Amino acid sequence: MIPQDFIQELLNRLDIVDVVERYLPLKKAGANFTACCPFHSEKSPSFTVSPSKQFYHCFGCGAHGTAISFVMEHAGLGFVEAVKELAESVGMKVPEMRPDDARQQVARPVSDDLFEIMRRATHYYREELKRSETAIAYLKQRGLSGEIAARFGVGYAPAGWQNLAAVFPDYQAKSLVEAGLVIEGEGGKRYDRFRDRIMFPIQNQRGLVIGFGGRVLGQGEPKYLNSPETPLFEKGHELYGLQQARQALRQAGRILVVEGYMDVVALAQHGIEYAVATLGTATTPVHTQKLLRQTDSVVFSFDGDEAGRRAAWRALENSLSQLVDGKNLSFLFLPQGEDPDSFVRKSGKEAFEALLAEALPLSQFMLRELSSRVDMRTEEGRATFLKLVKPMMEQITAPNLGLMLRKSVAQMAGVTQDELDELFQIKRTRAVTKPPKAKAGRTLRYSLLHCLIQCVLAQPARGREIDKSLFYAGDAEGQALLALIEFAEASPDIGNMTHILEHFRDTPHEPLLQRIESEIMGWNEDFDVAAEFDGALRKLREERRNRRITELQTRLSDLPPEGKVELQQLYAEMAANK
Repeated sequence: MIPQDFIQELLNRLDIVDVVERYLPLKKAGANFTACCPFHSEKSPSFTVSPSKQFYHCFGCGAHGTAISFVMEHAGLGFVEAVKELAESVGMKVPEMRPDDARQQVARPVSDDLFEIMRRATHYYREELKRSETAIAYLKQRGLSGEIAARFGVGYAPAGWQNLAAVFPDYQAKSLVEAGLVIEGEGGKRYDRFRDRIMFPIQNQRGLVIGFGGRVLGQGEPKYLNSPETPLFEKGHELYGLQQARQALRQAGRILVVEGYMDVVALAQHGIEYAVATLGTATTPVHTQKLLRQTDSVVFSFDGDEAGRRAAWRALENSLSQLVDGKNLSFLFLPQGEDPDSFVRKSGKEAFEALLAEALPLSQFMLRELSSRVDMRTEEGRATFLKLVKPMMEQITAPNLGLMLRKSVAQMAGVTQDELDELFQIKRTRAVTKPPKAKAGRTLRYSLLHCLIQCVLAQPARGREIDKSLFYAGDAEGQALLALIEFAEASPDIGNMTHILEHFRDTPHEPLLQRIESEIMGWNEDFDVAAEFDGALRKLREERRNRRITELQTRLSDLPPEGKVELQQLYAEMAANK
């Protein structure tokens, strides 16, 4: 793995304007540079590059990131390849870390060892595929070429209980179990998790293998076996085939979500290269958020049977909170007995894409499904319909879509728009993404922790000024802020926001930090970070003081002398700060 300090030094030497201009022309616009976005089709430029923040952001499709992210996205490279290309451009040589060096690095994350284990396992499975006539015959029978198999890194785990012992001499190493490759049974006996299966490597956004999906040869059970949850792999966050689909989905202007690995690979074999798959779990809000960052149009494809409809409904429910105006989610139901793999092999690319054109928009699918559960001809049925739709509507924060859906619901239920709004009591709020210039002492109109994260991203050194006892790190924002503070304390030479985001790439904090980064890109250049930061800290101190006063007041009758002294001091502080 590439050392983190090398990544930081590389970002220090790069100028994102120079990097982006290698791929597309930029035009000066005030303090920033603009261009038509290379990641989606547009006529008016909404793609902005900030020299001061060393960041790019598209206000049209939401694409954003560092110089490394841009090269990964634009050139379709993995993280390591992008770093090597950028390092060469500024005369830096990427250090190669030997296993002995890795073990000696005390502060090195344990996941680095796991990435190396997964890389070696991937290579082993691919080599075993070349030796297995049975596995090769199976892939040919499914219509897969050697080129597609190589593109997706398809391999084969041979039959046998401890084949990986040939790859990892220390077969008893704890890290093999931690990586999900080896199972430890009763009495400490170990054996390979994947045996006699076609192996599909699962990659993260850096192009590094984090898990596997194994498809049994023949009729064994389970048909598909996935890696367990590991420090590298969280099923609800990852999508199979996303790395391979990046270029094609931009050209197609949409991304297709299917249920299985073979569906993705088979579709790619027939020229539909913009498909990805969830990993043995229902579509999650994180999946939807990741999908909508890639494109404006997401199509979920499910089998036409009852199980497929249930999976589609779960995908809809888990997507509602992530909906954005200008982005479209739709649902395709294949004919009974068909899946994408079987259909495209039987009918071809044109027939499949003709079906895609008829996919049902999310709004229509939702209202059709809910209304089918009741008798809309009766008042009781329509009342139940309103009861069913209300909690779903409350999750939708996209203002325009929410308005249009409420109009449709009102019409279907036979009530007026005003009656529906009064009944639902939906809060009509709008997120602040471009805060006005701050005045001293005024904090932004959202959570104080959110504001502090913004300030630390904008000026990372401020992370060392925050007292961790001021807040409770119980939710996502609290946990992210705590991680930022600890990173700032451990990194005295931290540079700018790009260093932070590269450090937290592929961590649970990445989605939140990326959303807040998008807000920062919309700030005016004269935005007063210091005033916002000081105001938020002052407010947190006030809240902590008030909590302590309330706590002491509830015990006033039996409060010891030192408690009464503390209470008087807190009263004095409160009076002095008014």
